[in-house]
Amino acid sequence: MEKCKTLLLVLFLIVFMVVQGVFAITKDEVLPLKGRIIFVDAGHGGRDPGTNYGKILEKDLNLEIALAVGKELKKQGATVYQTREEDKDYSSKWDPKKKRGDLYRRIEMMRGKKTDLYLSIHINWYQNSNYYGAEVLYGNVNKENRILAESLMKEFQKELASPREIKQTDLYLYNNTTIPGVLVECGFLSNLKERKLLQDPNYHKTLGEVMTKGVIHYFEKLKDKNVSN
Repeated sequence: MEKCKTLLLVLFLIVFMVVQGVFAITKDEVLPLKGRIIFVDAGHGGRDPGTNYGKILEKDLNLEIALAVGKELKKQGATVYQTREEDKDYSSKWDPKKKRGDLYRRIEMMRGKKTDLYLSIHINWYQNSNYYGAEVLYGNVNKENRILAESLMKEFQKELASPREIKQTDLYLYNNTTIPGVLVECGFLSNLKERKLLQDPNYHKTLGEVMTKGVIHYFEKLKDKNVSN
């Protein structure tokens, strides 16, 4: 009798371990961003504060949002790298143009990995304080940039009721790498309502979730496009 109980216990443990293993493998396999390498670039930093509202600095909010975006991307299986995880820039004292030197080194970081895409996180400002809403800017260097911009913008419009549209840009970072990527303006610091939201960690998480949905849809569009071709 004791032998039977022991045998049943052993069999139960074996079955339990197998089921748990299969479940873990299945769960890992269905993560939509598994195997994708994504860079999240917190704009500005160090000597470059970006825009501001009093003591509220864009560079600080960019970093908090970028870290939140990275967490959400990781939850969906992505390998995430941050261009910065502290208040710093990458310019050298030898750079004749400090800003360009900083951006060049960020591009080099991305080129050092097999990067699938990058998201450059920023915050907007406009003299008319009624302007609000997240928007996405893209360069024409890579035709996939527009697809990524449209995928993200669609989510901003649906999930955050943003009235904005995608725009083209020829800024240095977005015009000097063929890695797919876009500039994400997460809102307007000049708008009272958004200024409060942009300082809220819960909203940072929401931005991360919305951007992650956009990234997932981007890769789905590429897959569908390749299948149709």
